[in-house]
Amino acid sequence: MAKKDEGIQATAESVTLIDVARVAGVAPMTVSRALNRPELVRSDTQKKVLDAVRATGYVPNLLAGGLASSKSRLVAILLPTIANSIFADTVQALVDRLTASGYQTLLGVTAYSISREEALVEAILGRRPDGIVLAGTSHSKATVARLVKANIPVVEIWDLTSKPIDTVIGFSHEQVGKEVAQHLVAKGYRDFGVLSVDDPRGLRRCKSLIAQLATQGIRNTAFEIMPAPATLQAGREGTAKLLQARPPRIIVCSSDTLAQGVLAEAASRKLNVPDDIAVMGFGDLSTAAHVYPALSTVRVDGATIGMEAADTLLARFLQGRTGAVSSRVKIDTGFAIIDREST
Repeated sequence: MAKKDEGIQATAESVTLIDVARVAGVAPMTVSRALNRPELVRSDTQKKVLDAVRATGYVPNLLAGGLASSKSRLVAILLPTIANSIFADTVQALVDRLTASGYQTLLGVTAYSISREEALVEAILGRRPDGIVLAGTSHSKATVARLVKANIPVVEIWDLTSKPIDTVIGFSHEQVGKEVAQHLVAKGYRDFGVLSVDDPRGLRRCKSLIAQLATQGIRNTAFEIMPAPATLQAGREGTAKLLQARPPRIIVCSSDTLAQGVLAEAASRKLNVPDDIAVMGFGDLSTAAHVYPALSTVRVDGATIGMEAADTLLARFLQGRTGAVSSRVKIDTGFAIIDREST
């Protein structure tokens, strides 16, 4: 095979691991280890191998390697939406940590649909992922059965449950609703409107808030549910519906995106926030502190959720453990109520 500047003149399909090893000046086993278990290879050796891969145009046959070793070095992540950035910190931290350890990620969008999640899980399992990350804990019986039979680590995120499939990392949506209600009542609010999209976790937060208000003598709380996903338009339209009846003193939203829609609708009606109407969001998006007025919200540590999920998977991979753990693991990352000018 002809060489040029220590590179290899060939198509990507014809370049082999042995060719890469020759250019890098290392053994083929070292190339394999550098590509599949980079944590076991010295940094200078890994650089030689990666430089040789780029020089030769080598493309590893991950499917063939997966069939031989039962490892694909692929992790699937299923989210309900990517229409807004509420999951951005989680996904970024998760992908960064996995990529640094030599794993690639595959992203699927369920659109808040249990049946769509079921179809995605079935399709993804055919690609032999080493692990799966699911947003939420509500799944069809078929999905749960498939994941258990797949005998791979499963991490459910952005939620808590007493009966996780395997590992669950997140926070209690019911507790968020309860504590937000207590916090706002303590600030003197009594007349509430609640705005959510048709998202099971958001609805749980809102229903918990309404139930807590009822225990404190605040009943008949106006509640509007808009189609998912959350958008500024949905926030504006939902606000218009709440204001059409008996205007509430404060509108509590299931997301910051909806809450920013409330701010926009209030501004269009010349309503002063918070004097005429107060607004509370959820998620503490990067924009929440910079809209006008700055948005009160609930902060969730999405990056920590992502890092904990990645570390859980990597620990299982390193130990060679597959399937559900013998005693299911629950990690509560908590939340914080952030008071800003909108309340």
